[in-house]
Amino acid sequence: MAIEEVATSGAPEALGAYSQGVKANGFVFVSGQLGIDPETGELAGAGAGIQTQRAMQNIENILQAAGTSMKNVVRATIYMKDANDFAEVNAEYAKFFDGDVQPARVAFGSNVIPKPGAVVEIDAIAVANE
Repeated sequence: MAIEEVATSGAPEALGAYSQGVKANGFVFVSGQLGIDPETGELAGAGAGIQTQRAMQNIENILQAAGTSMKNVVRATIYMKDANDFAEVNAEYAKFFDGDVQPARVAFGSNVIPKPGAVVEIDAIAVANE
């Protein structure tokens, strides 16, 4: 089984002992993405909706770099600083999935996200196009 790092300039650079994504055994595992604009290195905005939109764009770009797409996402996890943001986060998240089968998902609130101002983090697992 080969394990391959996935990296793209279309998502924030991995800062630490992790990869933006890893392709292994027919899947792509995308590390948790914050709402950081990769061009500026700053959060896309203060609100949960704009941060969710940017985090999902980052995930989409990582999946494209791995040769797959959002249509192949089978599992996602959403971490929110405040569970009261769920409706706003869910509305933006849903815009990225238009297939008949939606990914399995779990969402958590009351999380400490390790970047000042960050209110949402999302990770994903997708089937790789082999």
